[in-house]
Amino acid sequence: MAQETDAHEPIVLRGQVKWFDPSKGFGFVIADEGGADILLHANVLRNFGQSSVADGSIIEISVQSTERGRQAVNVLSIQPPAADSEHQLEEFVEGVVDPDSVGPLEPARVKWFDKAKGFGFANVFGRSEDVFIHVEVLRRSGLADLQPGEAIGLRTAAGKRGCMAVSVSSWDAATDHKD
Repeated sequence: MAQETDAHEPIVLRGQVKWFDPSKGFGFVIADEGGADILLHANVLRNFGQSSVADGSIIEISVQSTERGRQAVNVLSIQPPAADSEHQLEEFVEGVVDPDSVGPLEPARVKWFDKAKGFGFANVFGRSEDVFIHVEVLRRSGLADLQPGEAIGLRTAAGKRGCMAVSVSSWDAATDHKD
């Protein structure tokens, strides 16, 4: 009987996000050690403080075996996918964003984001201007999508057409970094 209990105890694994669909509420992780894909449910991700995760992100999770297969029960860490020089933002390549103007991580709220269009806008608390968020910045920050009204953290910079996000994080990360 003790062996059956041990088989169902969570173990910590590291792997890569195969895909995650916020609208479906789940996705899958491929463990570095191999084996069957691991189900990653949106609720487990939300408990970590994120509503989405970018495909290809490196993730450390507690995994439990169930009758339906392996499932993540806790997210321990997420690293965004490696930067792909082929997908660099044109604004940075062309020098449109002044790297010296990058500000601190600040709490913000998503105004709207359209993944199909590849961009959206948010508002930093205490500021009236909209902040432009490009889907590539979101991906490099380890996120796949944003929902209207979602609380997030932003680092912004002055761009050619206004304020732009240079990194996006979960709300928890933004509040943890406030001095």
